[in-house]
Amino acid sequence: MPYRLSVASNAVSGLIARAYEDRFGLTIPQWRLICVLAEDLALSQVDIVARTGMDKVTVSRAAQGLLNRRIVSRSEHKRDGRSHMLALTKEGAHLHSEIAPLALAYEAALIAGLAPSEVAMLKRLLSRLQGAAQALGG
Repeated sequence: MPYRLSVASNAVSGLIARAYEDRFGLTIPQWRLICVLAEDLALSQVDIVARTGMDKVTVSRAAQGLLNRRIVSRSEHKRDGRSHMLALTKEGAHLHSEIAPLALAYEAALIAGLAPSEVAMLKRLLSRLQGAAQALGG
């Protein structure tokens, strides 16, 4: 089962990565960071690691690339002087609104052959598998 999940994940990520890279110059980690910031407005890198499941180095590299392109901004963390908060800039919010419909179109194409009940079941099962993996991994 882990092998099949990994292969499916790589196939989907690879398809989407090519589109994001070719059209927008973004990596998958950068897109994930943009998505989580679009939902939560401002987060520390520690929070981004927790919410995305990406490791610290991947988040740091993605953030730096987005900072360099002025897609995200960095500000002082009010409660933790050792940490910074990341947020989308106007350009970042615009980019997210431009890419989100493309991401939804890929999602629609990927699930087109599934019944709505199958999609709902798939989401529930993936959530349970993710929870089980997190529980096993600590």
